[in-house]
Amino acid sequence: MSGFVLSEKPIEIDGGDGVRLHGADGTEYLDAGASYACVPAGHNHPAVVDAVTDQAAQLLYVQGSYPVAARTDLYERLAAVAPGGLDNVWLCNSGAEANEAALKFARSATEGTEFVAAQSGFHGRTMGALSTTWKPKYRAPYEPLVDGVTFVDFDDPEALAAAVTDDTAAVLLEPIQGEGGVNPASVSYLETARELTDEHGAALVLDEVQTGLGRTGTLWACEAAGVTPDVLTTAKGLASGLPMGATLCADWIADGAASHGSTFSGSPVVSAAATATLDAVVEADLPGNAAAVGDYLAAELAAAGLSVRGEGLLLGVDVEATDSSRVLKSLALEHEVLALPAGRSTVRLLPPLTLDEDDADEVVDALAAVLGPQEAVG
Repeated sequence: MSGFVLSEKPIEIDGGDGVRLHGADGTEYLDAGASYACVPAGHNHPAVVDAVTDQAAQLLYVQGSYPVAARTDLYERLAAVAPGGLDNVWLCNSGAEANEAALKFARSATEGTEFVAAQSGFHGRTMGALSTTWKPKYRAPYEPLVDGVTFVDFDDPEALAAAVTDDTAAVLLEPIQGEGGVNPASVSYLETARELTDEHGAALVLDEVQTGLGRTGTLWACEAAGVTPDVLTTAKGLASGLPMGATLCADWIADGAASHGSTFSGSPVVSAAATATLDAVVEADLPGNAAAVGDYLAAELAAAGLSVRGEGLLLGVDVEATDSSRVLKSLALEHEVLALPAGRSTVRLLPPLTLDEDDADEVVDALAAVLGPQEAVG
């Protein structure tokens, strides 16, 4: 009998520290994406390990309606670092659940029943979140999905304006599309989304599951654009890889939300990990490091003749002349660098935010060796 894993890799991992992962055979790998943005402060951060150990020894679980210090601390910490006014926090176990809650809250708090999402967007694999996820390969096996979703060209203000109506409950966007190819939204596009949702009484929901927690150079990507949504979703790195998501809401969304719940909402152990992670990210100014090292990494990739886009330490490298899966295999097996695809033509880099310039050089050297400049430039 084996685990039901759809794309298991041929490398067994048995440890990690900082930006490095350790294979069971003793090989050391640079994590440029294997952790899927889930360890912003690095693998096995001592403060996170201590927080988990201490909380596990005290209390593993109690149902969420009973106050627990670890959960209360996380509510307060998230509210303190949230973009302006988004201090109503609902905790869950994943980005898909956070987006699922956002869709429900928007329908409950507005008079709208429909949603607008972007082509190439990815918001999760549960039925509601999947309904706002564009790519057919994720959707087709499970259709029919939730009705009332309109997909528009990403970063096209005119298409967005044509789609948003008084029947729209929410516009759901990623500030930078991750799974869809590392596609940054322009500031003007996000500003237009803000104006349109205000005009029609809809909620602006920004999915920061991948862009949040300092990855793009500010704690939240929307802060760099100067656009505050009505709902922000976060997950992945929130608890250093333990299952945790959060839906941060403006007062009018929270006041209009009907009942919603989850058995494991705000698990004490995972809440302790999340608070320790947030503290580590903020106190070490990891957003600042992501901005500086991300700029350095992007510049060095470009100098090596590679086509790169993104912000901070969320970068996409074009591999149009070959298949990203082949590139990723060569990076891992020949150069001990683990990265991610973002479709067939893009390699996605999502390292821990503790990456330094020496580590960045290692990533550049590996990519340049595998691709060669003439192969990477489209």
